[in-house]
Amino acid sequence: MEGISLAGEQDTQSPGVEPFAAKLAGLGRPLTRGRTTILQVNLGPLCNQLCRHCHLDAGPHRTESMSLESMEQVISFSASSKPQVVDITGGAPELNPHLSYLIRSLSALVPRLMLRTNLTAMAEAEAPALIRVLGENRVVLVASLPSWNPGQLEAQRGKGILEKSLRMLRMLNQAGYGMPGSELELDLVSNPTGAFLPPAQEKAQERFRQELERRWGIRFNRLFTFANVPLGRFRSWLVSKGNYEGYMKRLATAFNPCTLEGLMCRNLVSVSWEGYLFDCDFNLSLGLPLGGKPLHISQVTEFPIPGTPIAVADHCYACTAGSGFT
Repeated sequence: MEGISLAGEQDTQSPGVEPFAAKLAGLGRPLTRGRTTILQVNLGPLCNQLCRHCHLDAGPHRTESMSLESMEQVISFSASSKPQVVDITGGAPELNPHLSYLIRSLSALVPRLMLRTNLTAMAEAEAPALIRVLGENRVVLVASLPSWNPGQLEAQRGKGILEKSLRMLRMLNQAGYGMPGSELELDLVSNPTGAFLPPAQEKAQERFRQELERRWGIRFNRLFTFANVPLGRFRSWLVSKGNYEGYMKRLATAFNPCTLEGLMCRNLVSVSWEGYLFDCDFNLSLGLPLGGKPLHISQVTEFPIPGTPIAVADHCYACTAGSGFT
């Protein structure tokens, strides 16, 4: 697509499974927007890690990062569209030199401001100063921690990652994040380490809470478990291992129509590091723009109206498998 830089467009259909669009058509349930309340801002695929499950192929080899000009456009759009939540993600958003400015600017405009972190990137962004900015602006932290098990975590993220992650979690706890009685919210996200579905969220949360507190004295608020989306580096890994078709069949078999109403794409718009709009971060990775053609955030002042169609492809099975990705 002219004017849009992507992690690499991939096929939208998968062998051995019914196309997701056909699945919805058979149910008579096209996927359309409700009231959009969340603006997700992807600051770019620059990252300090090379996680195997990454749907964006983010890593140190990527140089794309949102410019200050694009941030100003995001701030202007937030002022006019009035989202209830702004969700800042990447890559590793901490590596963008303008992150603190973006946080301070948005905190005055939106009721809830979130930052997705892999934890270790904070150390590369002068953690104490950043944590102070996060706390002062009541930013909700959503920290990726695939496993409390050292072997599983490092198989997905590399050696030494557990200790770095624990160090940051301790610093966040010391700042009040995740602690009882504190207003500073620290949530964790866990993804499976291979080509299988995540465990039940409630049971996984209980286990994480027990192990993190017993082993290291770490506290947090909630744990979310999500299936890995077969895009980017994770798709390449599946293909290299001969597991892509089997994984897609597993996702399609676990399709749960009850998840459709609560899908995040029904009330979220994602903006890329270049300022282009998508229905979600996964469509951003795949190159499926909101509305079917490139639309820049500088061209709009409001969110799409309810009933607007959402672009779908077979990766959507990951968001609708089991308990879903809501």
